[in-house]
Amino acid sequence: MAIIGNTEYFKGIREIKFEGKESDNPLAFKYYNPDFVVAGKSLKDHFKFAVAYWHSFCGKGTDPFGSATQKFLWDKSSDPFQAAKDKADAAFEFITKMGFEYFCFHDYDLIQEGNTLKENEERLSYITDYIKLKQQNSNVKVLWGTANCFSNPIYMNGAATNPEFNILARAGAQVKLALDTTIALDGQNYVFWGGREGYMSLLNTDMKRELDHLGRFLTISKDYARSQGFKGTFFIEPKPMEPTKHQYDFDTATAIGFLKEYGLEDDFKINIEVNHSTLAQHTFQHELCVAANSGMLGSIDANRGDYQNGWDTDQFPNNIYETTEAMLVFLNSGGLKGGGVNFDAKIRRNSTDIDDIFHAHIGGADNFARALITADKILSSSNYSELFKKRYQSFDTGLGKDYENKKLNLIDLYNIANKTKNYKLISGKQELFENIVNQFI
Repeated sequence: MAIIGNTEYFKGIREIKFEGKESDNPLAFKYYNPDFVVAGKSLKDHFKFAVAYWHSFCGKGTDPFGSATQKFLWDKSSDPFQAAKDKADAAFEFITKMGFEYFCFHDYDLIQEGNTLKENEERLSYITDYIKLKQQNSNVKVLWGTANCFSNPIYMNGAATNPEFNILARAGAQVKLALDTTIALDGQNYVFWGGREGYMSLLNTDMKRELDHLGRFLTISKDYARSQGFKGTFFIEPKPMEPTKHQYDFDTATAIGFLKEYGLEDDFKINIEVNHSTLAQHTFQHELCVAANSGMLGSIDANRGDYQNGWDTDQFPNNIYETTEAMLVFLNSGGLKGGGVNFDAKIRRNSTDIDDIFHAHIGGADNFARALITADKILSSSNYSELFKKRYQSFDTGLGKDYENKKLNLIDLYNIANKTKNYKLISGKQELFENIVNQFI
């Protein structure tokens, strides 16, 4: 286990082990057995579970209507350097006790933002060196890093899309430092989330100019990272709104179109967040499918929203039916391209005990493991795949196959339609598909 300094933050909690679904131990995995092999790969390798530094170690239970309710031991120091070290100690203790191997971070999750760019650079360098020492004594790695270019008031009009060039340049400097930190910590990937890259009103927005600026910003950021030896994947994380009225990375299809327009598709893939999918009026499985269809299913931010609430609640995932449908897409597409499953979720405001963070992550891991195991059984032990393929059998031979092979033009379709006397209606058999999923859950 990692060296955790002089303080044990999660006292009385040992490393979380797999005990099976019959176990009544609340601090044990019921379905997530890291070494269990599904579809030729261990669950650990399928998921590469990661802990979100910002929610798990920076979150304090605040919401738009109330102040902090969660006061944890690593939050006590008023010295930013000591506070950052305490937070890192708590993070490494938690991650290793969970048996996970990854975490994800924003730059100022690691250490409190200073007053100047130079001060920020010094602070990030300090905590990077400390975390590197922690990594040497553990198996904990960085799944991806990113920069928080949305919280500081200077970014009220965006960062890479800000109408003021000097603020855009400031964002570029911040991203450079975040990339440097990610590379120094051997981060496997890097994420861009456009928290304020969008608009509140088109009355004062030159959308084309802002999109061009964003495309250029991503290009020079990618070029810089590559020049420093970074070989990982860059991810775009779509979100439709909140905090802006309309964000330029609205959903997966929009983000893929943007990447292709600016020639970034070879270096970038999509990081899909479940709650962002539903805010865009899509399902999680829809967004996975869109990304997979373009070979751009990169990573997942695992959480859920409240379906009676229209904002980003970031709850831990527990919807087994939804996740099973998503894992069918996951397996059929060959899994993730470089990324993993990051628990971008927070315990509830009124969850104030130190063990609550363990229960949340245990439940999330079990939900994904159970769903993947179920999806694999559906694919291997039912007629699901046969039924799925049968719906499109008219395209497997004859004229349908000629159409897919681009041998027919519009006149050909016209002539074929004139010769057709009867049209065969193909049942969607949706109820049967739903029953198969329910049968195996």
